[in-house]
Amino acid sequence: MSNDTTTALNGVDVDQLTETISAIEDDPDLARFEFRARTEWLEGAQARTTIQRFYGAGQEDDSREEPFVLEGDEPPVLLGSNQAPNAVETVLHALASCLAVGYAYNAAAKDITLDALELEMTGELDLQGFLGLNEEVRPGYDNIRVRARIKADAPRETLEELCAYTQKTSPVMDMLRNAVPVEVEIEA
Repeated sequence: MSNDTTTALNGVDVDQLTETISAIEDDPDLARFEFRARTEWLEGAQARTTIQRFYGAGQEDDSREEPFVLEGDEPPVLLGSNQAPNAVETVLHALASCLAVGYAYNAAAKDITLDALELEMTGELDLQGFLGLNEEVRPGYDNIRVRARIKADAPRETLEELCAYTQKTSPVMDMLRNAVPVEVEIEA
């Protein structure tokens, strides 16, 4: 019998999570990451993004043997062929995915067992901004609403604290709530 045990909660290796936090406390440079994506326009509203390598934990990471491929398109009403979600739907996915990870990791760190977690996302926007018809209308979402359904072995007050902390520490939530400088350079 092996004496090696892993403390897993919500699918999260709590020992590894604790070790990661400790390593970053000891060397904050390990916390710096650079993620990359490459997108190629296919035709019409279709585009394909590949994601593979990134820099993190002090080194280039090439652990992904094959790239992840994300497709983008538009529904027919927006002149697409409905082959994939559109970009603003993908933003909802990014936020939901980030929040789900945050709930699972933070719940595990607080010794809370999640029995179920479901995030329902709604984003509203006005196409007048995108189409250049009204300069007073922003092209992006006017608002995003998230409904989190959580079943866990903790009282509601604890789950509300978990929800607030997860929002506070979510990278995607932060990017949506606060302006991020974006530089665009063209090579012709």
